[in-house]
Amino acid sequence: MTDITSVLGRPSERNAPPALQWLARSRVMAPIWTAMRIWLGIMWIQAGDAKLWGAENPAFMHNGGAGVAGFATHGTSAYTWWHHFLTGFVVPNAGWIGVLVAVAEFAIGIGLVLGLFTRLAALGSLALLFTYVMSGTASVCAFYALFAIVILATWRTSGWLGADGVIAGYRARRHDLRHDHSDDHDDQGRHAARDDEDDQAGQPAHNTGARAPATTPVAASNPDAEAAPAPVILPAPSPSSNGTGDLDSGPTVTSGRGRIQ
Repeated sequence: MTDITSVLGRPSERNAPPALQWLARSRVMAPIWTAMRIWLGIMWIQAGDAKLWGAENPAFMHNGGAGVAGFATHGTSAYTWWHHFLTGFVVPNAGWIGVLVAVAEFAIGIGLVLGLFTRLAALGSLALLFTYVMSGTASVCAFYALFAIVILATWRTSGWLGADGVIAGYRARRHDLRHDHSDDHDDQGRHAARDDEDDQAGQPAHNTGARAPATTPVAASNPDAEAAPAPVILPAPSPSSNGTGDLDSGPTVTSGRGRIQ
């Protein structure tokens, strides 16, 4: 059976057109995407503020979410299955759903303005706009959705001039610093190993052969015995010295203890 990747190729190997890549990653376009992001964030902040503290506060934060229930029942749903979802799930839980909608709109707006969690905020925008459009409210939802899609598609540059860019830069610097420290540690380890090898190569070889015992003079069996004095040879007198005219028998040898003739 033929592998489908051999016919269609791998999706990861497909590249976008260069123009789209430039639009999505160019720093020149970053100010434009940033302006769109901030504007959409302000719109969401205004909507959330009206529900949390403004004129829509009683309908969403109080009275059991009466605003959510009225929106779900009186709107013209796009599909029957969606109408069943609204009447069967949303209306009975309108109280906490109203609070969730108000908080979500405000949080999405803050995230977009600050450029914090830009992709998540753009996805949240699309999710809320999807529910509004499916419930029969068009209004400005299409325009907001277009901005959210652009911000999501250009997330590298739309969030670059914001908190996401600061966090990404910090993480990159930390990664480089950790990588440099790792390289320094490896270099120190290699230098230490090289020094050990040099030390081992410079040590003299050990002589493992038997070492000849040192010769020492043998002590006398009796250490108290005195060494015999050297014999002393005394010259014999000359023939004319004894007055007899006879020659002496020879030299006289003495040992130091007695005289030996």
